[in-house]
Amino acid sequence: MTTLAEREKSALFPTYDRLPIGAVTRAEGVHITTERGETYLDAIAGLGVNALGHSHPAVVEAIREQAGKYLHLSNLYLQEPQVVLAEKLERASGWERTFFTNSGTEAVEGAIKLARKVFSDEAKTEILGVANGFHGRTYAPLSVMDKGKYRDNFGPFVADAACIPSYDVPALEEAVSARTAAVIVETIQGEGGIVEMPREFAQALGEFREKHKFLIIADEIQSGIGRTGRFFAYEHIGLRPDIVVCAKAIGGGLPLGAILTRRELAETMRAGVHGTTFGGNALACVAGSVTLDLIEKTYMDNAAHEGDYLLKQFEALRSEHPKSIREVRGKGLMLGIEFIANARQVQKQLFENHIITNVTAGEVLRMLPPLIFERKHSDELTGAIREAVEQMD
Repeated sequence: MTTLAEREKSALFPTYDRLPIGAVTRAEGVHITTERGETYLDAIAGLGVNALGHSHPAVVEAIREQAGKYLHLSNLYLQEPQVVLAEKLERASGWERTFFTNSGTEAVEGAIKLARKVFSDEAKTEILGVANGFHGRTYAPLSVMDKGKYRDNFGPFVADAACIPSYDVPALEEAVSARTAAVIVETIQGEGGIVEMPREFAQALGEFREKHKFLIIADEIQSGIGRTGRFFAYEHIGLRPDIVVCAKAIGGGLPLGAILTRRELAETMRAGVHGTTFGGNALACVAGSVTLDLIEKTYMDNAAHEGDYLLKQFEALRSEHPKSIREVRGKGLMLGIEFIANARQVQKQLFENHIITNVTAGEVLRMLPPLIFERKHSDELTGAIREAVEQMD
């Protein structure tokens, strides 16, 4: 009999290295169950999407209720779920206007279009990213990224787009100019290895914005919606962006992203100049609305407290094993342990202990647990990492 893995190879593009756990048959709370009947602690939460864990009853019920009304109308119609979620985002974040998208990369594309539209009467078209960043896999995001892993063999890229070499103030000063329309940054680089933007870089970015009159786009796709213990990660360092893009957790497990900005910037995008077919889908918006309520009420604080606990445990482990662990980084439940070598060996051993993590940026064990993580889950994760490191030394 042909296996599911064999059928996949003959049916799908070979673009993903699947986790070696077999097919998933059920996911609930912080756990995933496979066809083999094995249960795993999920410490990456759908790469940050499942902020309330898997199949949260309140989210499932909201989807079920909305599905009984309608699934999809398109953006030709006024829809209450969109308005309700946009109002909640404004109350939570202070941003006055929302444009819903299907995904994070679509939100980045739209934000770059918005920046160029704002300055369409001026000679300001340059869009800059920062080295080691990740903003998606379509052409505008790729054009402000520098990693060959994502860019090789896909050029040429969008014109007037480049990458600042590092989170270094002199490099920033050299890169920006009167031609710059926007700089897009991650307060914490997720795919880049849980690397935090230095406060002095954020301050300088604001000062150069005043000098050159460009916009700051904050990419909060992975770090936003309560994951770091604050609604957006840029709040930790006093960065004041002009546009924010978010996705992942905002849809409660369904595909949804958003561009948030001030009223005057949003009003440069008149009817017909930009749009989306699926963005703001009613099912995703009701799921996101329930998710936002629960994160604000309970789980953003939990992310802060549980994240602090995990960070202290990881720091203690680093102190005990300096020949294995180079650095521990992150905020809230967005954490990384950078190993000197053998991060994938640690990840493999965690798999064997039925814990799912992720390795990125070479030797960084990345963890994005659901915001519903409890102390027993944190202790289970910490204990398994400790066991793997001790065996490695």
